[in-house]
Amino acid sequence: MSTPEDSRAFAFLVNPSSGGGAAPEAVVPVARVLREAGASVDVTYSPGPHAMVELVGAAVDRGDVVVSVGGDGMVSSLAGLVAERGGTLGLVPAGRGNDFARMLGLPADPEGQARTLLEGAVRRIDLLAVTGLGSTRRMVAGSVYAGVDARAAEIVDRATWLPRKLQYPYAALRSLATYRPGRYVVSVDGVEHEYAAATVVVANSAYYGSGMKIAPEASLEDGRLDIVVIEAASRIALMRSLPKVYDGGHVALDEVTVLSGARVELRGSARGPIPAGGDGEPLGPLPALDAAPAVLEVAPGALRVLV
Repeated sequence: MSTPEDSRAFAFLVNPSSGGGAAPEAVVPVARVLREAGASVDVTYSPGPHAMVELVGAAVDRGDVVVSVGGDGMVSSLAGLVAERGGTLGLVPAGRGNDFARMLGLPADPEGQARTLLEGAVRRIDLLAVTGLGSTRRMVAGSVYAGVDARAAEIVDRATWLPRKLQYPYAALRSLATYRPGRYVVSVDGVEHEYAAATVVVANSAYYGSGMKIAPEASLEDGRLDIVVIEAASRIALMRSLPKVYDGGHVALDEVTVLSGARVELRGSARGPIPAGGDGEPLGPLPALDAAPAVLEVAPGALRVLV
């Protein structure tokens, strides 16, 4: 199979609803630069889950770089497929958060994005393998979270009437205003911990929630996951501490615990089911305390990505 540098061929898979409809517009200037440089560019809009499997397989077999055009959810939906086929992933970030692109340090301008696709180095990064949330095993690029932040993600999806920069802060405050703590059992590499908490985040990447540095020490290449537990506190205290999450300062707070490991088992119960999500997409309810846990494991070096 040709290397990305040799083939200079790209298969763009576009989620047209990402970023409030910004993704299709993001394709045009990047594709123009690539084609002017002599690259082959194939663009597919709105591929469904089954179609993506076939499209990724065909692209990798041709030696194309598969390019995710959309947000973090689109990256996660493609990362596992590309990794499984041994291909290479490129990114044109066009979502509301673009946290994985932020973690990779990718340019925000179309010219820089095109140059990265044409000339960028191939970097091997970790992914997060998830079982027990939903009916199938899946890969997540950035993080999986359960609790108040999953509620916030649900609110973000309904907050399209707000400017993009305000959607995540608004959703975070709305979810904190109505949150109820849960009881969580978190097992990290076989060592079990129990918490009364507002949220538990299992992070491969440092960022989520449109620039919140939830796991400041997280690395995409260390073969480990960072587990951030924000223990139960008053709603006012949690709201006051929210700005600290943007620079990672929250980890110094007494109610925040940070763990690290390669395998995490997670379950929890509250007055109602605790929602869980991954990279902005709902994953279903967290298994209850009396059920088999969700299992989250690092997949070291699983994905080749252009940076």
